[in-house]
Amino acid sequence: MTSNNDQRITDIIEMLREVYDPEIPVNIYDLGLVYSIDVDESNMAHIVMTLTAPGCPVADMIVQNVYENVCSVEGVDDAFVDLTFDPPWDKSMMSEEARLELGFF
Repeated sequence: MTSNNDQRITDIIEMLREVYDPEIPVNIYDLGLVYSIDVDESNMAHIVMTLTAPGCPVADMIVQNVYENVCSVEGVDDAFVDLTFDPPWDKSMMSEEARLELGFF
């Protein structure tokens, strides 16, 4: 039996898989840009994530898309997206599916 929080995390992951970096045809979750997901007792989702590069010109758009998608999940009342560059992202953080899609074997 899954708890409500487990289900919300699963639903959040599905919504994060709908957010893309416009320069890379893979969603941010499978790219390994999402470091942690938590939902507290007040139904606030906390997302810690990074970008492929600190100077990403569409950073604000990606963070806004994450916020909106996460807030659309049933049982999530609000979200806080914490953008970090520690540790810096690298290709080893991608899922196997993302590596195959991008041709990194």
